Amino acid sequence: MDFPRALRERRNCRHLSQLDLALRAGTTQRHLSFLESGRSFPGRNLVVRLAESLELPLRERNELLLAAGYAPVYPESSLDDPVLAPARTAIDHILRGHLPYPALVADGNGDLVAANDAFGLITEGAAPELVGPGRNVYRLALHPDGLAPRIRNLAEWAHHILARLGRLPELRAELARHVPEPGPADGRLGFAVPLHLATSRGELHLMTTVTTFATAVDVTLAELKLEAFLPVDPATAEALSAAVGGPGTPPRRIRS
Repeated sequence: MDFPRALRERRNCRHLSQLDLALRAGTTQRHLSFLESGRSFPGRNLVVRLAESLELPLRERNELLLAAGYAPVYPESSLDDPVLAPARTAIDHILRGHLPYPALVADGNGDLVAANDAFGLITEGAAPELVGPGRNVYRLALHPDGLAPRIRNLAEWAHHILARLGRLPELRAELARHVPEPGPADGRLGFAVPLHLATSRGELHLMTTVTTFATAVDVTLAELKLEAFLPVDPATAEALSAAVGGPGTPPRRIRS
């Protein structure tokens, strides 16, 4: 995709006028209009400012730079790279500290990077090929051989999952085939969609939070998401505590 089209599409996706974006990026509407029509060519610093003003993910910022003919400025390191050692330590600490409640870390494609021992209660009974590091957690959640048969509010939960897959259209289309039509919504907690999951410890009622490395300047680190499951009621909290115990158990290893 050429730079004028790439810039225009990203601006339109964020519902910004040319004037709005120009003011944010410290340029003029006229100059921005020329950039989007191909009548002017941007300098590297302006491309970076435009990407920042559009609040693009780091991967998309690199793509915008490439479209303009510049080298990417944000590195994409392997998780076993020494430069990410502090991040791996932080992830281990967070996963361990969240016990006895389940927690996982997934990459930008939704592939599992690491999980704590409590996550095993979530995945029990799922097909082995859907479980473990490198396996896609969204597919695990919605596939008929994954969690789907044990999710009591599958339609509601599934549409909550699908709504998160806007940047993964192929995966979204694949998983949508397994999703039933939603019925009348019930059991909601404000903005949260609780997960009602049958397990060997009884039915668990869980809601989730997602944490990211907000100040990351590495693409790999910026795309990691830590999803933590929290009990909605005392019975769920007690079941998780009885199943796993408290903090201290090492998380399953982060994949390379």
